[in-house]
Amino acid sequence: MKTWCLCQICTCGRHHCPHGTTRIYENSGESCATTEYLEKYPSYGSVLPPQSLKPKEEFRAYRGKMEGITTFKSDYRPYEIDKQPRHAPEEYKPKQGVIDLGTTYKRDFNSYKVQPVVIIRPLERQQVKKGKLDTVPTYKDDYRAWDIQKSELYKPQQTYYPPTVRFGNSTTFQDDYVPREIKPRQSCKPSPAVERSTIPFSCNTSHRLDYVPHRPEFNLARPKDSYKPPDQPLEDLTTHRCDFQGLVGETAKICRPAHTRVAQDAPFEGSTEFRDSFQAWALPAPQVQKALEYVPPAGTMQLQSTSHLDYVPHQATRVLPIRPASRRRNHNFPFQGKSTTKQDFPAWESCRQGLIKQEPQIPSPSGKFDGLSTFRSHYVPHELIATESCKPADAPLKRSLPFDDITTYSLEYMPKKLETCPASYPSPPGYLFETTNSQGHKFFRKITPAVKAF
Repeated sequence: MKTWCLCQICTCGRHHCPHGTTRIYENSGESCATTEYLEKYPSYGSVLPPQSLKPKEEFRAYRGKMEGITTFKSDYRPYEIDKQPRHAPEEYKPKQGVIDLGTTYKRDFNSYKVQPVVIIRPLERQQVKKGKLDTVPTYKDDYRAWDIQKSELYKPQQTYYPPTVRFGNSTTFQDDYVPREIKPRQSCKPSPAVERSTIPFSCNTSHRLDYVPHRPEFNLARPKDSYKPPDQPLEDLTTHRCDFQGLVGETAKICRPAHTRVAQDAPFEGSTEFRDSFQAWALPAPQVQKALEYVPPAGTMQLQSTSHLDYVPHQATRVLPIRPASRRRNHNFPFQGKSTTKQDFPAWESCRQGLIKQEPQIPSPSGKFDGLSTFRSHYVPHELIATESCKPADAPLKRSLPFDDITTYSLEYMPKKLETCPASYPSPPGYLFETTNSQGHKFFRKITPAVKAF
């Protein structure tokens, strides 16, 4: 008789056999926490690790006498340093003559008269009216206005009313504030004690001496072009209004099958595959390792290190520096704080320059302001012509032929019956439980109906 596993009986693909034990070749009925790896690979005895062949880091002290001579001391030879001569800059002499400010651009450039570019715009295509547009969209044909009543407000009544009497109480700031006089602070600016010179200050600069005033060129104002309205009226007829033709028809029927809920008459047992397959294990309590008590070592501690034992002191003299002696001379006369900059640039008596205000080129108005702008003066009112509405009338477009609402989906759709997966039941209907193998697969035997003999 052929047997069927629970994985083969399942038709939805969501039911699998529970795996309880980890052993492959045995099936004792009880789960085991050990694995096949622990059973096949037993533990070995204590094996010591191999010893390291790395040499030990031991310090070997040198017993000979140390010489204080280095390669720098033996190879160094002092030399006499001579002072480098200082280069005296040449005296500046201005060149005589007039500066030529002409450039190659001004010499080679030739001005040309440039005309404005002509606009290459395509001609307007005039559309010919074919007649009055009289169509009704499907939204207006199918939409029906409903009488909606206004809902009542659920706002609570206002119980607070503001007071009518004026609030006359003073604040704590007004009661505690005492006005005080503001005293000016003393200035910490030092006094302008400057040595004044008797020579008058020359305010001539290179800009003032070399600048040549020129008369500015006046730009001619370009007259504004006046607006010229077109002679022909605006054609606001679009391609959608010309080509659109409304069609009247019935709404498409829904071909979706009715939703039927699958219900079972048997009561819910409350058991799941996880509860049937999972078995709780009794875990032992963790063992707490007690810490060993500290026992101090017996005897005295030796504080001598290998550096103290192996160090041999030597009597050595201090090394003298080999740098050359400084040639600084001590002068007894006082320091002169004068320099060429202080002698050539004495402090001049200067005064603050006043503000250079530009004289207004446009005189200020003297009469009364009219308040008339250029827009008000040039504006010409025109009569408004109401545009004609191109909206079609609310007249439904009806036809004698009925609307063809048949689609390929409604013709080719075949409703199917929803089936329940047999593996979702604790015991699949039509099958009888037989055995469970070592891998955890449940096998069932199909029940064949008995045939009565005539």
